[in-house]
Amino acid sequence: MMQDTFRQYRAGVVQALGEMLHHKLRTALTLLGMIFGVGAVIAMLSVGEGAEREALKMIESMGIKNLVVNARPSEGEALKTVREHSIGLSLRDIESAMETLPFIEAYSAGKQVKVFGLFSVQGRSDALVQGVTPSYFDLSALKLAEGRLLSAEDEQHFRQLAVLGPEAARSLFPQGDAVGQRIKINHQWFSVVGVLDEGEKGKSAIAGVKVGGERNQVFIPLATALKKMQFKPLEDELDTIKFALKEGIAPSLAAQSVDHLLSRRHGNEQDYDIVVPADLLAQHQRTQQIFNIVMACVAGISLLVGGIGIMNIMLATILERTSEIGLLRALGATQKDIARQFLIESMVISATGGLIGIGVGLLLALVISAAAGWPVAWSVFAILLSLLVCMAVGIGFGLYPAKKAARLDPIVALQRD
Repeated sequence: MMQDTFRQYRAGVVQALGEMLHHKLRTALTLLGMIFGVGAVIAMLSVGEGAEREALKMIESMGIKNLVVNARPSEGEALKTVREHSIGLSLRDIESAMETLPFIEAYSAGKQVKVFGLFSVQGRSDALVQGVTPSYFDLSALKLAEGRLLSAEDEQHFRQLAVLGPEAARSLFPQGDAVGQRIKINHQWFSVVGVLDEGEKGKSAIAGVKVGGERNQVFIPLATALKKMQFKPLEDELDTIKFALKEGIAPSLAAQSVDHLLSRRHGNEQDYDIVVPADLLAQHQRTQQIFNIVMACVAGISLLVGGIGIMNIMLATILERTSEIGLLRALGATQKDIARQFLIESMVISATGGLIGIGVGLLLALVISAAAGWPVAWSVFAILLSLLVCMAVGIGFGLYPAKKAARLDPIVALQRD
């Protein structure tokens, strides 16, 4: 029984493909609606999925459970006015937060050094130099490739040591073996103790927080940077502070407490910004939901147009094959057999359009990625869903023509020229 059913459906598919090849132009025009609709949706979803993953990586690099405090830059008279009430972001802010806010588990701090020259005996580099606390690497999810990271002892003794990002290591030591070598930052010599893992390429910024650029950076102890490097007058002691929160603490509420503390310490001067990665993630997810809804509407309209095209071609096919239908009925075919054949043809048309549309969409996504430099990511679920929806459209818009063909009077149909 199962074999007979399978043979019937296989024969129906073969006949449907034969009809499509027999009317190539008409079939191609019918498929266009499905192809462009599915292709556009697949391309946009692929670009959207790639952008979402990149954004999630950047947000996660800041730490979902962390708070990030950035110094707000000011210059000239505006900076002098601010400094009348606030010394800017400083280590004392960290001490006060750790003493008074019990929900803070750990912290890291960083200060960018203005570089006039960065070189070794093997090469030069344009890498950024950051003074950081030892916890900076853990809170930024940076992994070590070789050597070791900076330690608390390095901070305490103002050691002139450096950890290199992979790109900085290649620029300064093109022959390899950076660990144990020396580099010169401005007028100070530093010994390289470690090189970071390659990690993810690219860099960007979210809400003013630079992420993803550690590949081309040099990290030295924060205490060493503050003691031995030169900075502008009135400049903030720190550029950024990252607070790690204890488990179960709501980041938004914690941010309010940190803001209240810093506001009092800074004389109510808003010379800092607080970034809550968890809020950025929630906002991004809401934006992605809106994007998905818009894409679903576009897909629905495109598939509706494609479904109407399928219905039209099936109705035209009934007119052309009326006498054939009458002959099949006269030879013993039932209404169910006729309806099944026309439904199979409708599904084959829609599935073909869906498959071609998926291919076009993937190709279009690659073209967009190459032209605009945007990341793309394929969602297998979205591709399979698109194909299933196309087949559902084929069934939905093929039901009426199939029923109409099945209900034809065999005698009248045979008399049709």
